[in-house]
Amino acid sequence: MADEVYYRLAKVLDSLPQGFPATDSGLEIRLLKKIFTEDEADLFCDLRLTLETAEEISKRTGRPLEGLDDRLVSMWHRGEVWGQAVDGVRRFRMMPWIVGIYEFQIDRMDREFCEMTEEYSMHFGAAAVGFGPSIMQVVPVERHVPTGQQALPYDQVSTLIENGQAWCINDCICKKEKGLMDNPCEKPIAVCLAIGDQAGVFDESPWGRAITKEEAFQVLERAEEAGLVHLTGNVETGHNFICNCCGCCCGVLGAIKNFGLTDITNSRHYAEIDPDLCTACGTCADERCQVAAIEEAGEVYRVLTEKCIGCGLCVTTCPAEAIALIRKPEDRIVIPPRDEVAWNDERARQRGLDYSAYK
Repeated sequence: MADEVYYRLAKVLDSLPQGFPATDSGLEIRLLKKIFTEDEADLFCDLRLTLETAEEISKRTGRPLEGLDDRLVSMWHRGEVWGQAVDGVRRFRMMPWIVGIYEFQIDRMDREFCEMTEEYSMHFGAAAVGFGPSIMQVVPVERHVPTGQQALPYDQVSTLIENGQAWCINDCICKKEKGLMDNPCEKPIAVCLAIGDQAGVFDESPWGRAITKEEAFQVLERAEEAGLVHLTGNVETGHNFICNCCGCCCGVLGAIKNFGLTDITNSRHYAEIDPDLCTACGTCADERCQVAAIEEAGEVYRVLTEKCIGCGLCVTTCPAEAIALIRKPEDRIVIPPRDEVAWNDERARQRGLDYSAYK
């Protein structure tokens, strides 16, 4: 039947470490049909998580080479596969649903898509809870990382930028989605940063706009001023994005804010308010905290330590300098996987998956 290829695609996506859970209503199939044609869905299933040229894909799968590169470029431009062009050579790979296909629908999304993904996020989130490692990790506002301790590279947002060889900026899909759902966000929207490990990797990208390293740092400054949380992949090395997120739009921060699901992010710090210095102005709770982790306690404010993600935003604007960022005890710190491959392997192990066919 016509839907068979979409069920096969859904199975492939759910066989990746991030998962793509089925629903009783078939919502996930309707989502895929909105994004992929049948031919595109079929081709996606033949790709792998490692970058390959059209020639390599043709040789491995037996697909005719003629027209294959053009089809893959079209899927790249439609946000269905990841592609990159360096020195005139194009390579492609499959992407998971999140972080991947969903985010790259930003230029194609409409209200129907938003309504479907909002509903599906509940199924995806429920299936993801209970499996590690966390998808995202919080990178604190760097100038307020506790002194006297050696900050690890993945705890320093400046290091993530410095380690890149190319940088790109795009709009935040979460904020755009809320706008299409008649609930617009007042915070900056052009704050999603991509980081490339090769110079010029974004020059031919259909997504966003290639920027300089200096412009990338300016994006971080604007994000911090606006009270946006720095989120990146939960790995030690190979970071390829920095999301700058708010609690009103971001699904990850919203899950923490509304449901207390702190395990979905990895964080190594928490904020602490000195009650002797606090003037109860409320700036930290009302304007800065994106996960509702600060509450009024009599004549002062206090941090709900178990809910705090240690972003440091409350520290930066406290007029009384009553808030400090504290590093968690070592027995509560979770060291992230070494890189994306190690993350995939560990998530697959916890889910009981063998995804070797897609490596």
